[in-house]
Amino acid sequence: MIENLPKDKQLILFDGVCNLCNSSVLYVIKHDKANRFMFAPLQSDAGKQIIDKFNIDTSKTDSILLYSKGKGLSVKSSAALHIAKHLGFPRNLLAVFFIIPTFIRNWVYDFVAKNRYKWYGKKEACMIPTPELTAKFLT
Repeated sequence: MIENLPKDKQLILFDGVCNLCNSSVLYVIKHDKANRFMFAPLQSDAGKQIIDKFNIDTSKTDSILLYSKGKGLSVKSSAALHIAKHLGFPRNLLAVFFIIPTFIRNWVYDFVAKNRYKWYGKKEACMIPTPELTAKFLT
């Protein structure tokens, strides 16, 4: 699982049944020109391994995590901004929001996360990647 993550990759963990999260993953895949990211649903074995390793309370953080072997774990708005800064112009400009205090960024993030199923819907099961994308996913 996470031990299979190459050192030059970062792992994006996402809510596999959330339509917003799945759309966001497809967006990152499309704009990840440096092939920097791999993906795993939070509900997968890799997701559970990260949750256990970092003792994540999934009732407080349940939508996006960014893990790398060298940098550890980023959560919520920090994870989203770290991802955006690697997606090229103009998306990398979102990194300017790091100047906003984390508690404010995470308040906005939590508001969206809390309403994501109501606004965007929910799947019955995790997304199954297409054969072309399978290499980008850990299970």
